[in-house]
Amino acid sequence: MIKVPPFLLRRLYVKGSLRNSEQGFEFDLKNTLGSGYGVKLLPLILDGKELPLENCCFLLDEKETPFEAVSEENPFTLPLNKAITIRAKGVTLSPGPHRIGFSFVVQGLGQLGFDFVDEVK
Repeated sequence: MIKVPPFLLRRLYVKGSLRNSEQGFEFDLKNTLGSGYGVKLLPLILDGKELPLENCCFLLDEKETPFEAVSEENPFTLPLNKAITIRAKGVTLSPGPHRIGFSFVVQGLGQLGFDFVDEVK
C-alpha cells in the first residue's frame, strides 16, 4: 500500500489562514498536489484533543458539508488549485500557537493525515 508522508500533505494547508469566525474557528486548504478524494473524514484534533465530529464541516463553493456526511457515495473532494474552508463550530481559539490535526480515509490508501501549527490571524 502506498503511503503519503505527512510533510507532503501538510502542503495542503494555506499558511496563515487559521482564524476565528462567528461559529468557531476555521482554516483553508488548497490542493496543489493532485486529484483525489476521501471517503471518510475524521474529527479535527485541536492541541491534542479530538473535537466532536458533528461540529466539523467544510465549505466548498459556499456549500457547507458536515464531516459526518462524507462517504463513498458522497466523497470529500479537494479540487486541484482551489481553496476550501475547514470549520470547527463551537470553539474559539485563544491568541498564540495551536496545533491542528486533519485526517481522512482514501480508498486504496487507508487513513492519511497531517498536522500543522499556526496562530490565529
